Amino acid sequence: MDLLDKISKIPLGVSEIWLNDKKYLVTRKDFNKGKSTKVFAQELGGKDFVSFNFYLTSQGAQLKPCEMPEQKVLDFINLY
Repeated sequence: MDLLDKISKIPLGVSEIWLNDKKYLVTRKDFNKGKSTKVFAQELGGKDFVSFNFYLTSQGAQLKPCEMPEQKVLDFINLY
């Protein structure tokens, strides 16, 4: 399964997920007819978060983590 398929499994709007025994509030928004996606997940009752943008461009798919290691974002995406 490719990255686009995995990101597409994150529900649009607001949802909740458990990650490493912590509950997160997840927001996913699509823009540009689905060619760009913004995901932000905030730990409920804590300070941790996951944030990234995903773009479909003429050069291919681009994952852009927001001020965090790419592996943290990939670990999050792989939960879906």
